[in-house]
Amino acid sequence: MSLPPLKFILSGGGTGGHIFPAIAIANALKAMHPDAEFLFVGAKGRMEMEKVPAAGYKIEGLWISGLQRRFTLDNLSFPFKVISSILRARTILRRFKPDAVIGTGGYASGPMLRVAARAGVPTLIHEGNSYPGITSKILAGSVDRICVAYDNMERFFPKEKLLVTGNPVRQDILKPDGKRARALEMFKLDGERPVVLVIGGSLGARTINEAIGAGLQRLSEAGIQLLWQTGEAWAPKAKELSAKFTGNNIHAHAFIREMDYAYAAADMVVSRAGASSISELALVKKPVIFVPSPFVAEDHQTKNAMALVNKGAGLLVKDADANNTLITELIKLVNDSERRHQFTANIASLAIADSAERIAAEVLSLVNRRKS
Repeated sequence: MSLPPLKFILSGGGTGGHIFPAIAIANALKAMHPDAEFLFVGAKGRMEMEKVPAAGYKIEGLWISGLQRRFTLDNLSFPFKVISSILRARTILRRFKPDAVIGTGGYASGPMLRVAARAGVPTLIHEGNSYPGITSKILAGSVDRICVAYDNMERFFPKEKLLVTGNPVRQDILKPDGKRARALEMFKLDGERPVVLVIGGSLGARTINEAIGAGLQRLSEAGIQLLWQTGEAWAPKAKELSAKFTGNNIHAHAFIREMDYAYAAADMVVSRAGASSISELALVKKPVIFVPSPFVAEDHQTKNAMALVNKGAGLLVKDADANNTLITELIKLVNDSERRHQFTANIASLAIADSAERIAAEVLSLVNRRKS
């Protein structure tokens, strides 16, 4: 008599930094157990409701959002959202009957992991930042295992629950070699001139966009080609500005789906300092200028970036200074091959290529321990 297939719930979202690791973990579990069943739980109206189905997985949404730091009318509905989401999470848990529940951060993971832990279902959270989010800190006491990307996280979590795994990344990112020629052709870039990839995260970054937009003339005069992911909100403005430099290879895109090819084309990168972005940059071995977002909990992106800057694995430009200094620092780094090579070597030494597999193995260990 064959055993029934394993079932897993994965919950996380709001940004690519929560969504893509969850998908990577699901893919790793699926590779180990091809007959396994998966259900994602996200927040209604957030980007996971589009990205997860595009990756081939089912998803259900909770009516949940975070508290705003200033008073808003939305904050008045927050208690009702929490109650609604907990009740909905209970219904999902009873109906789907998962063998384990995995959380990767974001609004929806709180209610889902809390309900699962109280029901005695094996639970694991992945915290990719050097300074954990509030959801991870709240859940730390009740989940079975906490997978992290940085050392010294016992400052925030019970030491006996910690496992250093790194950050899971999109599978296509893991194989950048041999793609440069095709990448240059795909993005219509000149292989004889330097290419800078600008990524402000999956939703874009206004400060980076404004600094780059204001500096297009200087970049063009320096002979630099730009592959620029702007996010949807800034895309029309970027298209308007870049149209003036069509002969100088300024390419603006709202969202770049072929990120493996974008990385392959790039000689260096300008990026926010989200956990997933940092892990991807380490794996593709790219010198980087970090412009951390100051609008995240506990300024954790600056802490993420400084963990690399202190190891000589990147350069940091503060968000508040970006309009004045980013273009200057970018041009200097493009022209300093020795420093770029140093950054490349140092960031590559921090890469963990099998993070998703490590986390998947730990999930299966929790399941087996509970069943034995």
